[in-house]
Amino acid sequence: MGIIEAVCISDKKGIIKTPVDHISLRAEWGIEGDAHAGEWHRQVSVLAGESIDRMRKKMPGLDHGMFAENIVTRDIDLSTLSIGDSLLVGAGAVLEITQIGKECHNAGCAIKVATGECIMPREGLFCRVIEGGTIAAGMAIWKMAP
Repeated sequence: MGIIEAVCISDKKGIIKTPVDHISLRAEWGIEGDAHAGEWHRQVSVLAGESIDRMRKKMPGLDHGMFAENIVTRDIDLSTLSIGDSLLVGAGAVLEITQIGKECHNAGCAIKVATGECIMPREGLFCRVIEGGTIAAGMAIWKMAP
């Protein structure tokens, strides 16, 4: 079991996300108020806080949301998850992993230029919302049994 370290949203695609107190997940839609919400397979993005920590060694000013991630986790090994696995968040929100990694919006994104690499193409998880709910930092997150 891990915890949610931060939650972030943006109202436009292709920009960094802003940390917020909580997010509202809507089944088969995504996060209310986030540009990536809609009827598709990448409604919510998830990234490990440990991955961000590793990048902070190269770029100390990194903050949550700078990789355009919606949910930052801590103490859950996201690298062990596969497409089709589900995550339970808090009291009942359920996310299904639909994609692992993605191409950056452009080859010369600011983080890649500054650090020499971007972690979302390898380490970001993308999910669709199966069961909605409100989630916030401090809530538990864990892989559901198949």
